[in-house]
Amino acid sequence: MKLIHAPTSPFVRKVMAVAHETGLAGRIEIAFNGASPLQRDPALVGHNPLGKIPALILDDGSTLYDSPVICEYLAAAAGDATIFPPAGPARWAALTRQALADGLLDAAIANRYERLLRPEDKRWQGWTDAQLAKVAGALEEIEKLAPALSADLDAPPTIGAIAIGCALGYLDFRYADLDWRQGRPAAAAWFAAFDERPSMAATRPREHVA
Repeated sequence: MKLIHAPTSPFVRKVMAVAHETGLAGRIEIAFNGASPLQRDPALVGHNPLGKIPALILDDGSTLYDSPVICEYLAAAAGDATIFPPAGPARWAALTRQALADGLLDAAIANRYERLLRPEDKRWQGWTDAQLAKVAGALEEIEKLAPALSADLDAPPTIGAIAIGCALGYLDFRYADLDWRQGRPAAAAWFAAFDERPSMAATRPREHVA
């Protein structure tokens, strides 16, 4: 298997955390791609027509995208029934938490692109405010979920916990000035413990060095 990858992507981190949790990390070849929303890379588009990472190229040449699909594939390939629980309340809770975390990241990344890529005279404060409101709303929900997440710290994690951990880690990486822990002690305490898992420690975001 080959993962088209960037070490700064929280969605890539989610995939690699699942790979570590399932024992499959050593079977995945890493292929760096500096995907940009403004410039489509033919090498990436050839595998994912959306031009987005992560994308997982399987041994038969087919490609899976994006992160929720890849994560579920890895769990199934490893015979893991914990990260994605079977049908029932636990599964729907895990998938909803993943959606919450992914939505937080979509908003945070959209706002980062606004600040980083759009010319300063064309930036729209209303857009920034709307994206950061989504981030704040997601953080408030994570604070409410934190006691339940903390109760499960000694158990193998679900995709919901992994996704939330990657989302909070991204805020530390790209939004240090946001101070997301302020007023959210339960979420902060859970993340401090969860981020020490070997799978999380091994996948912390970093800038790519060629």
